[in-house]
Amino acid sequence: MSVHLYFSLIPEALIASMLPPERFGQYYATGHKFKSKGQALFFEVDPSFRHEYFDIDGAFERCAEKPDGTPKNSVYISMYRVMEHLSMEAIGQLYLTTAMGATLGLKRGEGLPKPDQERHMFQDLAPINSLVVSLLEPEKYYVDVTTQPSKFFRFPGMCFVELELGPLARDPENGQEGDLPYSFLLHLREALLELRPGSKQNKLVHRVHSLQFPYRMVKGGFFLGIGEQLVHYPMLSHDELRKDHSNWWRSANL
Repeated sequence: MSVHLYFSLIPEALIASMLPPERFGQYYATGHKFKSKGQALFFEVDPSFRHEYFDIDGAFERCAEKPDGTPKNSVYISMYRVMEHLSMEAIGQLYLTTAMGATLGLKRGEGLPKPDQERHMFQDLAPINSLVVSLLEPEKYYVDVTTQPSKFFRFPGMCFVELELGPLARDPENGQEGDLPYSFLLHLREALLELRPGSKQNKLVHRVHSLQFPYRMVKGGFFLGIGEQLVHYPMLSHDELRKDHSNWWRSANL
């Protein structure tokens, strides 16, 4: 039985497992008997990838079938500074698992999405979990906190997702909330109104924010950056999800 390598975002970890992505997602989100529930997001990593920071070979040796023939679910290789020691070339599909254990795979896009002039909201997934509103498009936001930081802090890489703001992206003061599911809408409006071109381009909404978010609110997709490299994993449209991944879509909206 083959051994898989996964880069988890909740929490940030490198994990070896004998489970294929769909079964790993179910196990990681719900446990053995569906007793626990929580979203899981993880990338598949080329199992031939090696870096001196990780004892991958040692973990693979421990990934052996149990006496009754059942596979080894997980061996944690590292839970600290994982992303910065990975290679972008070794990272494959991104998998989104619902709290009920249904898993959807997303392929890497061919490039970055075209920028727009709207306000943005980014949920940082790793190595931190802040919620930020910004005047910057995703690529410029990434540069601003990594390779060319405008503040005193910087990160070696980051994975984040852009979330929908609806009419607030264009008119934060008077825009209708519509079906935005956020419980902090008043605070969100205040943060958006503080943004100013050339001076206040980013504003923290929550310094430490829950990593749980409605998958239906993903705008455009997910972004993964390591050093100078930034890639995009486009989210499927709601119509595609309803038509081609109906079980996952229903599970995501329970």
